[in-house]
Amino acid sequence: MTPNPGTSAILSFFWTGLGQIYNGEIGKGILFMIIQAINFCLIFVLIGIITFPVFWLYGIWDAKTTAEGMAAKTVA
Repeated sequence: MTPNPGTSAILSFFWTGLGQIYNGEIGKGILFMIIQAINFCLIFVLIGIITFPVFWLYGIWDAKTTAEGMAAKTVA
């Protein structure tokens, strides 16, 4: 089954790393979740105010583009 890029992006929108797990990249998804938990803790040191949303957006983009790449390989 080829992952849907839209579903992958939406899952990552609600929880960073879920889109990667949906794409079949379990280790990457768990790593993204751990990094985002660290970023959340860094909010109290103020640097997390920058790193949390940046990594959140990166997670959404990564999940979507990975799913698109998987779909393109399936079609070709």
